[in-house]
Amino acid sequence: MRHGLSAGILRKLRAVRGVVLDVDGILTDGRVLYGPGEDWKGFHIRDGHGLVLLKRLGMRIGVISGRDSTGTRRRLDELGIVDRYLGIREKMPCFLQLLNDWGLSAEEILYMGDDVVDLPPMRMAGLAVTVRDAPMPLRRVAGWVTRSNGGNGAIRELTDWLCFTKTGDTSFHFENLPRGLS
Repeated sequence: MRHGLSAGILRKLRAVRGVVLDVDGILTDGRVLYGPGEDWKGFHIRDGHGLVLLKRLGMRIGVISGRDSTGTRRRLDELGIVDRYLGIREKMPCFLQLLNDWGLSAEEILYMGDDVVDLPPMRMAGLAVTVRDAPMPLRRVAGWVTRSNGGNGAIRELTDWLCFTKTGDTSFHFENLPRGLS
């Protein structure tokens, strides 16, 4: 697997035991479509499968989002992500609660966000990641900026690298691995 990630980022990825994500702009492209009834959001299927692979490896996954919606809840339910805070404007208290609940240090957490409300937990996390189309302040703070935009495979880019650094396996099938490997 060819890569453009530095040795330092790869080292930090190997230390990650928990991933905390924003939703809008990370799991989605950041757009909200309004019509009759509930608002609509699009989620990339490969991003979701990447999160399932991380869960299979025993990785903790949490979500902290400034918005709450039926679509977001449904997608998180489908992915089995139970550690979630939705409709949250101040993200740091939730980030600290996840650390406490998981028994992990901030250095073991990868935080991925795309807007200024994500800056406090990004600054504290062991590895801060943002997407290519994030505002400049986020790209300056992030240790890694994905090649993909939010909602368009950025999560899968991240999860593939995490799976690779944890297993050395580029097939991402993991047939010989016990579930829960971290």
